[in-house]
Amino acid sequence: MLLSGGETTVTVVGQGRGGRNAEYLLALAAALDGRPGIHALSADTDGIDGSEDNAGAWLFPDSLTRAAALGLNAVERLADNDGYGFFATLGDLLITGPTRTNVNDFRAILIDAPSSEDVP
Repeated sequence: MLLSGGETTVTVVGQGRGGRNAEYLLALAAALDGRPGIHALSADTDGIDGSEDNAGAWLFPDSLTRAAALGLNAVERLADNDGYGFFATLGDLLITGPTRTNVNDFRAILIDAPSSEDVP
């Protein structure tokens, strides 16, 4: 388990809906390119990711596969700063509502031990 905190920054060049945490996870998804056994969560403790209604999002090992089945391309969505749209379409936004506690952004990456099915 990798844990980190602190607020990231995003250089907005696209027209999509974002939030720092959704952007972080979308970049992670693109970098991992479907690698098995990796789950991640990125969220803002106040329950609001930037100006959106979500606190953040979840990333699952099958996120890119599910996205492709829906016609979503993570790299294209990242270029448009549309992490919100990407994870909303997958149903993987984390929506908590306002928590009234703004401590920090929080990220967790869980790396499962490979099973015998994952090893060639």
